[in-house]
Amino acid sequence: MAWALTDRYERVRRDRRLTLAAELQWQLLPGQTCAGERFDLAGHLEPAYSVAGDNFDWTAERDHLTLSVTNGAGEGIRAALLTSLTVGALRNARRGGADLAEQASLAADIVHARYGGEWFTETLLMRVDLASGEATVVDAGSPRVLRMRGTRVARVELEQQMPLGMFADTEYRAQRLRLESGDRLVIVSDGVYSAPHPGGGDFGTHRLEQAVRGTRLQDASGVPLAIIGELMSTHEGAELADDAVVVCVDWH
Repeated sequence: MAWALTDRYERVRRDRRLTLAAELQWQLLPGQTCAGERFDLAGHLEPAYSVAGDNFDWTAERDHLTLSVTNGAGEGIRAALLTSLTVGALRNARRGGADLAEQASLAADIVHARYGGEWFTETLLMRVDLASGEATVVDAGSPRVLRMRGTRVARVELEQQMPLGMFADTEYRAQRLRLESGDRLVIVSDGVYSAPHPGGGDFGTHRLEQAVRGTRLQDASGVPLAIIGELMSTHEGAELADDAVVVCVDWH
């Protein structure tokens, strides 16, 4: 509560000034962790001081959990404003009672009306029924989902649909995904799996799967930072060329 009443704590935790784009993006974030009887959830956005268009969002209700990972096109203020519009439109549709596919369609219409298809947002939306573990997913772009079940890590293959705002009057279809007790879902933006490697190539699926498998003894709260740390270690201290989002969901 005190955090919302003063800037004192924000000033203390910053060692330099944020870009305005980063300021806008960080104000959108819901927090870094969330927990319920059936799930544990954590997320992280990197780099902290100069982010552009990547973001994550979630809300936990009595009977369901909804989350999203967005990757806005462009850089700087333009990307931050695009992502702010997208997240605001998704929240507005969600709070208005729209289902997951409708949330995507309504947000896409708003983004397209503003940018005419020149700018768009790659987005992954997920809603989990807390009683059954049945999840619905809309994959509208580049964020990827990996699932660790036991010690096996594999990408969840989803039907990729058009990014939000690329075309007018786009209809989206939600797919079903069944969660089992002990499952860990890790959702990453393209700033993770496509991050260029100093030695050539990119961080890639193989390294990402290894990084996820290496978190199997960690709580969900430590997973995003562990994967970002693995990504940063391949850059030998150099700053990332793109935003990187990691969100982890543990299902009990």
